Amino acid sequence: MTLGGGYMLPSRQGHAISAIGLGVTMKTNGESTREAYSLFEYTIPPETDGPPPHVHTREDESFICLAGRLDVHLGGEDFVIEHGDYLYLPRDVVHAFRNPYREESRVISVVSPAGLERYYQALADMPPGPKDISLMKKIMAEFGLELRLPPEAR
Repeated sequence: MTLGGGYMLPSRQGHAISAIGLGVTMKTNGESTREAYSLFEYTIPPETDGPPPHVHTREDESFICLAGRLDVHLGGEDFVIEHGDYLYLPRDVVHAFRNPYREESRVISVVSPAGLERYYQALADMPPGPKDISLMKKIMAEFGLELRLPPEAR
């Protein structure tokens, strides 16, 4: 629905991007916000891990929990966010998230400045099948993201 140059999208609607093994629905991108921010609705199925520990060097993130609960590890601290909770994830701080619970979690993620949508699309454009970790690291580097795996996981 167009609203005088803006638009409205119901929950779970937008541009779906199959990128990180979660439901990623882009609600808006840099093109429509003059590169100020992008906004996503993440759907994290029950008992599902999100991305491994990583750092964004170019953008800050914010999470607002819409449904369920989500465990977030941020800069050495652990948080559980639930319906209505807000968590700020600044750039250059290691973070990861997961849904170890039996119900689906849904989170709005605001990313500023915009650009993460291009990273997700680059991941979605990778060849099907098992993912080449060296290619993934190359894509991450192009977009200012870094994996920060613990030594035992490397």
